[in-house]
Amino acid sequence: MQNFIFSGQPSRIVFGIGALSHLEREIDLLGAKRALVLCTPGQISEAEAVSDLLGQRAAGLYARAVMHVPMETALEAIQIARRIGADCAVAIGGGSTTGLGKAIALDSGLPIIAIPTTYAGSEMTPIYGITENGIKKTGKDPRVAPKTIIYDPNLTCTLPVGLSITSGVNAIAHAAEGLYARDGNPVMEIMAEEGIRALGHALPLIREDSSSMAARDEALYGAWLCGSVLGNVGMALHHKLCHTLGGSFNLPHAEVHTVILSQAIAFNAAAAPRAMARITRALGVSPTTSAASALFDLALENGAPVSLEEIGMKRCELDEAAEIVVSNPYWNPRPAARENKPEIYELLQRAFEGVRPD
Repeated sequence: MQNFIFSGQPSRIVFGIGALSHLEREIDLLGAKRALVLCTPGQISEAEAVSDLLGQRAAGLYARAVMHVPMETALEAIQIARRIGADCAVAIGGGSTTGLGKAIALDSGLPIIAIPTTYAGSEMTPIYGITENGIKKTGKDPRVAPKTIIYDPNLTCTLPVGLSITSGVNAIAHAAEGLYARDGNPVMEIMAEEGIRALGHALPLIREDSSSMAARDEALYGAWLCGSVLGNVGMALHHKLCHTLGGSFNLPHAEVHTVILSQAIAFNAAAAPRAMARITRALGVSPTTSAASALFDLALENGAPVSLEEIGMKRCELDEAAEIVVSNPYWNPRPAARENKPEIYELLQRAFEGVRPD
């Protein structure tokens, strides 16, 4: 028998086509009356629609959320929330907007309602990240976990195919690492495998027909499961690499997760054979195909980037990235501390070149 501890996250999930129509009810259930609506500059129209839906409950709109939550942006949004007397925040968008909402909650304790329009999954976690002076610092605090998440597949239909694929692989990364997390448990293993299966099936269908509601529904379901895994277990090398590459080198979030995932899985394969078996089973590939190569192929065959060079990394930056990773490592099933820097550098080099793992 296994020994484990499982503590479920207390978020309320409202899932289904047309679920956005329940937003006003969900704000009432929180006892809130003045909502600050959050979005990125590119999603102002969606945020304005949410504000219109809320009517007098919409106290303001902040449309400056950006990747990796710069400290300056977080402080500005916090000040606006105070000035308008907001008693909750509604974050519509992907991980950037949810991350900004978490920064507000960390400072003020305001309840957050998240309305995902991507497959990022951060809405299901008590994990926050803020970038200051070129370093992305992460932490875990129950105050930042959104109280309510509204999953409406309708809202993902305008997500471009390319971003749908990278966002979906990003979600898979949450579950894949959860399968070998130090504090993993059987419940998370079941959710992780099902989440990977759902996304692995849905992403090629979205590439074939981006308007397929069945595919969008399945992908969002998979993203919820994968995000739930990330919210309940610890992170390992994959996320440390991505936090470093995103926060310190400003690489795009979903794309960097997509590139790094197969390389990090290959790095850990020998140390986590049970996790590898679950990944290959979830993706429905031959037992002779490795989990890492299956994930690489999923990205490549659906048009996603597979090299760091494609997404803006410079070869001369690899050593600095490896140094940041090993100077403050996350736990990992295969050691990734300072004495392992040459191995981390080699991993980054393979990711830079887009080498398919064997």
